[in-house]
Amino acid sequence: MEDLPLIKTRRKGKNVMQSMLIPSETMVADELRAPRPGHLADIAEVRRALASKYEADACCPVTAQRDLVRISQDDSAPFWRVVDPDRPFARRMAGGPDRIREKLAAER
Repeated sequence: MEDLPLIKTRRKGKNVMQSMLIPSETMVADELRAPRPGHLADIAEVRRALASKYEADACCPVTAQRDLVRISQDDSAPFWRVVDPDRPFARRMAGGPDRIREKLAAER
């Protein structure tokens, strides 16, 4: 069963409102399977794809990052395809940058 999207309306700037998707861990994990093996994508691409898929203006970056950390701990989806091992965020993943590099090398 697919998770129902949670979309909240929030202020963006002084006079503009936007719809913000609060993704579930399952939604993020499903989207992580989209990049081809061995290809390093970007979490921003995943967030844009999720927002588009659920017809929201944006996808919550904090929730997406939190979900990525949990996914790395469970090893339930290929998180290494969207986390650059040379960026500080990679240290928050289970196994850190070295594990991400190993996983990417194994897919090439």
